[in-house]
Formats: sequence, structure tokens, C-alpha cells
Amino acid sequence: MSKSLINLPKALFGGLFALTVSMVSVAFADAAAIRSGFDSSTLNRNDDASTGSVAIGFDVNYFGTTYSNTFVNNNGNITFGDSLFTFTPFGLTGATSIPIIAAFFADVDTRNFDSGVVQYGNGNVSGFNAFGVSYRNVGYFLSAADLLNSFQLLLVDRSDTGLDNFDIEFNYDQIQWETGDASGGVNGSGGTSAAVGYSNGSDTAFQLPGSFENGALLDGGSASLIANSINSDVLGRYTFEVRGGQVQPSRPVPVPAGFLAPVVFGAWSAFSISKKNRDKIKSA
Repeated sequence: MSKSLINLPKALFGGLFALTVSMVSVAFADAAAIRSGFDSSTLNRNDDASTGSVAIGFDVNYFGTTYSNTFVNNNGNITFGDSLFTFTPFGLTGATSIPIIAAFFADVDTRNFDSGVVQYGNGNVSGFNAFGVSYRNVGYFLSAADLLNSFQLLLVDRSDTGLDNFDIEFNYDQIQWETGDASGGVNGSGGTSAAVGYSNGSDTAFQLPGSFENGALLDGGSASLIANSINSDVLGRYTFEVRGGQVQPSRPVPVPAGFLAPVVFGAWSAFSISKKNRDKIKSA
């Protein structure tokens, strides 16, 4: 099976959105971050496919636009207004006009029967309605399942705090691969590795430190997703509060006994990675 050529020009943007990120490192994990459920619907085994427009179950104000539906994309992200089949991650600012929330933007491939499949649906988080997408034990391109990732993306209804307010939550239990073979990777590593963050599709975005850094987000990496957190005392959980359409600065998280001292990344600004335009062809 051949796949379409994709050209992704990327522009470098400076400080567009400052967000103080508090990340807590820990000596050991005592609880899994991924929440149960959010699996009532399934995206069939595929490479680079997306759902049609899916009802969230409540309204969300995302950077001034209210959405009641989203698109679930196989490659570790959801988008608003249209689907996204792009498999090589791009800098989240300026590279697309599609608003995106990316828990792990990389080339997920679930065609191998040893891989899990992408599931999604509604559920409950601490008494609040939520919509979630679960990527449990998913493989990478080209139909590889020797390494598997388990992560989750949730939208949590927080209209109790204001009209159409919500939380974004990323959860990680295992990150063993970072790159598909068509993105310059070899055996799941190297090349253009995964990006984590969000964007309004134009001029405001955030990328988690470690995005695009080979090895950084992997288990045991310098910015390991399972060994850190944002706005949570649960390892592997990253919560972003969206109030009045804007993502709020992170709040400090108390460090429980047995945890290492928190590592604070101050005033991280949105950016994108400039790369030469290039055509990418995938064949199965």
C-alpha cells in the first residue's frame, strides 16, 4: 500500500505563549496514570486513519472557538474542524491551520495484531463528565509491535468553573518507541521523534520540553513522560486547565515523601522546529 506525498513547511516562531511548567520527577511510581474506560468505540486497525466528527458530549471553548465535536486521529492526537492524517510530527505553531491537541504526535500503526487499537468514548473523571481517547499498547510504522506505547488524552468538562471551561489531560503508562520508520526512525528511535502539546492552529501553541529530542520522552529518557507530571501528583499525568478559552499557567504541585525535588521549567515559550520541506512516501 502506498501513501500520499506530504509536504510540511515549518516556520520558526518566537515567544508566542508563555507557560510555566512544573514537572515532578520521582524515584518510583506507585499508580498508573491511564484512567479506566474511554473505550466504548474503536478505530479499526489502520495506519494514519481518523474517525469522522465525533461528539464530545459537552461544549469546550478552545482559544475562543466553541466546539462540540472533534476528530480522533490514529497518530496520537485529536483535531477540531477537520481530521489530520499526517504521520511525521511537525512544530505545533504555524505548521497547520487545524487546532490540535497532541498527547503523543507520532506514527502510530495498529495493523499488527500484537498491537492494541485506538479506542475512545465518554466517561467520568472525579465526578466530571469527560471524553477520552485511549492508545493502549499501540505499535508504530511499519506494522511494528516489538515496542509498544500506552497513553491517553482526555477532555474533562469543567463548566462548574465557567461556561465551556475544560481540562486537557495527558496520561502515560509506557513509552517505548518515539518514531516510525517513515519519519527517519530505526526500530522505533531517532529521526523526527514525537511531539507533545497543543495549538490553536495559528499563533498560539505549547510543546512539552523533550518534544523532537531523540530519546528524551522515552521511558528512562531525560524528559521521560512516565516519570514526570504537570499539575498532578500522579506520575505520568499532565493536566492543563482551559478557562475562558485560554490555557492557564501551571500551578505548583506538592512533592510527596519519597519523591525527588521538582524540576521547574520556567517561562517556556511556544516554538516550532524549522525543517527543509521534504516529501515522505510510506509503503507497506
